[in-house]
Amino acid sequence: MARPLLPLNALRAFESAARNLNFSRAADELAVTPGAVSQQIRLLEDIVGGPLFKREAKGLQLTDLGRGAVPLLREGFERLMDASSLLREPPRRKQVSISVAPSFASKWLMPRMDDFHAAHPEIEVWISADMEPATLGEGGADLAVRYGPGDYPGHIVERLMAETVLPVAAPSLMDGKHPIRTPADLAHHTLLHDMSEDGDPGRPDWAMWLKARRVKHSDPRRGPRFNQASMVIEAALAGRGVALAKRTLAQADLNSGRLVAPFADGSQAVGFAYHVVLPRDRPASPSATAFVDWLKQQAVHHDNSMGQL
Repeated sequence: MARPLLPLNALRAFESAARNLNFSRAADELAVTPGAVSQQIRLLEDIVGGPLFKREAKGLQLTDLGRGAVPLLREGFERLMDASSLLREPPRRKQVSISVAPSFASKWLMPRMDDFHAAHPEIEVWISADMEPATLGEGGADLAVRYGPGDYPGHIVERLMAETVLPVAAPSLMDGKHPIRTPADLAHHTLLHDMSEDGDPGRPDWAMWLKARRVKHSDPRRGPRFNQASMVIEAALAGRGVALAKRTLAQADLNSGRLVAPFADGSQAVGFAYHVVLPRDRPASPSATAFVDWLKQQAVHHDNSMGQL
């Protein structure tokens, strides 16, 4: 059976008086009279069966009984203060921090975030757009989405989505001065180059794409270059030329009709893929796990929609 607690007001008066070694200063601290402090001390002494203070020539001093109790009592009041502060604070929202490439963030992730917020209104998502290798764990993101070969030593890596590239253009180019009907017609149009994955030795570029379709007499090197995939798509949307774009990133614009794919058989597989990257040295938080599960669901929906086109 638990022992009953001593009166809290008496304990507060004793702790303050013991810290100040002065009943008057304790009274000021507690906003009561010195007589009230003295009364609470006497009550506590009656309960414990012995004096807690003694008066000497140099002033008020603690007895051995009182001195032994002070450190534990002080620690207890500090913990009570911490608990009180915690209870007064509004509950903290859950958070998850994500590191993604800028193009993937703007073209694929952000248009889908309303769905995650609707499913998990309690989780705040912090998105850091960068193209550097994943920095996860202490001081870094909780997880990353990276486009590459999936080789990230020291991390847990899960394949998210495959990728293909295909020519895309603004509808105005399709029936303009030089209509686009066959790959050979690209000789009359500016080629837009995506250089964001220059480290991929198997990345299809215009030279490979045109060669696979036996197109000759068309310089595959001509045209501007962009180091972000989203910039290539924006240039195509502006009618600057025909882009060899990542389908995952261009799909929303294709669905809306802002871009068109001139060739039914224009898609070409890419060796790289999108991966979820997690730190190996610490378990994923519940918020990070929820976000990864949601990413996988979105990837399945994306792949299914690609299969229906």
